[in-house]
Amino acid sequence: MTSRRDLWKVIGASSAGTLIEWYDFYIFGSLATIISASFFPKGNDTVALLSTLATFATGFVVRPFGALVFGRIGDVVGRKHAFLVTLLIMGFSTTAIGLLPTYEQVGVLAPILLLILRLLQGLALGGEYGGAATYVAEHAPDGRRGFYTSFIQTTATLGLFMSLGVILLCRTSLSETDFTRFGWRIPFLLSFALVLLSYFLRRRLDESPAFRAMKASGKASSRPLRDSFVEPENRRLVLLALFGATMGQGVVWYTGQFYALYYLQTVLKVDFLVTNRIVAIALVLGTPFFIVFGALSDRIGRKPLMMLGCLLGACSWLPIYRAMTTAALSPGGPDQGTLIWLVFLQLFFVTMVYGPIAAFLVELFPTRIRYTSMSLPYHIGNGIFGGLVPFIGTWAVAHFGDPYAGLYYPMIIAGLTFLIGTLFLRERRQVAIAE
Repeated sequence: MTSRRDLWKVIGASSAGTLIEWYDFYIFGSLATIISASFFPKGNDTVALLSTLATFATGFVVRPFGALVFGRIGDVVGRKHAFLVTLLIMGFSTTAIGLLPTYEQVGVLAPILLLILRLLQGLALGGEYGGAATYVAEHAPDGRRGFYTSFIQTTATLGLFMSLGVILLCRTSLSETDFTRFGWRIPFLLSFALVLLSYFLRRRLDESPAFRAMKASGKASSRPLRDSFVEPENRRLVLLALFGATMGQGVVWYTGQFYALYYLQTVLKVDFLVTNRIVAIALVLGTPFFIVFGALSDRIGRKPLMMLGCLLGACSWLPIYRAMTTAALSPGGPDQGTLIWLVFLQLFFVTMVYGPIAAFLVELFPTRIRYTSMSLPYHIGNGIFGGLVPFIGTWAVAHFGDPYAGLYYPMIIAGLTFLIGTLFLRERRQVAIAE
């Protein structure tokens, strides 16, 4: 039984590392409009932005492969070993982006190098989340897993907030010209120090009790990939987790945070500093609700909260984005108070689906294949279905000339998840997860 003090040490070290990995992953997206001018040919701003968003999306597409690679390591060698390696890969690739030459300096080699490093980022993040969520859950007591794992769930949003905060600090400390020329590199280079700090924190952690007990009993899987995806019963659970939970959760997350940011910047043409400030304030206001809904899921269940969040998103995005348009184009300039409220409302839906989902996924699979089995549907749902939201949304607006065309894709996906999850998901919050 893990003591309360040791449990908070586990949560602190795990969350710090995951926060830094999300920060590394999202500074790229937060700086997409700036990066597009540095790494792609000038002449067509929309094409350059779409190229940058496509590069951004590759990091999401490769995340399932990271889930397979590091999920296997986590189930065979140990959770701690896997997420130490992912942290170092993420730190290296993020720092290297800050050192890359521009398109003007080396031509087409610049976007190629950027793509390779973005793929490494995605590979690392694909192994990170499942390890951190599994590690914390396997230390948490039964009946409180939703609450304790919700601290891991805050890290994705806090990583985005941290990226926006560092970017705002750099931007306000430099002239616009200097920030565009070299200042955008500072947030990437800062990653080196953050990763070193987190690495030394994580090195001091022990392996999870559930994993140690499983190894001692001889029940560990030697073939977690086969056992996860070939065994019919577990394969069914993986597919159900994807289509009945993480697919919808992914689009709710990226619509409510990243697409809101891109919509303000690229469709409504709100100033870069203003949009980042609006989203950052909304993130601060919304983040505590990850804990609220994680704890509430221990009492009423994971399923009802996740399904309600998907339904509310699918039904509310169109009126919310119409209201954002009105507020952004008001005669006296953008109505920042209203825009903060509207982004916060979307984030509230995010917390409903994302706060409980780590506990839900951990409870769905046995210890011997938990890391591998939960990581793949999570990263397909988030990395592919969710991660493509900014690219598809930006493309749809440009292609159809309708400012709301980018919302139809996440509305359909969230609606499908609500239907599938409502019909087929089973509540498992009372499950004891130790072997």
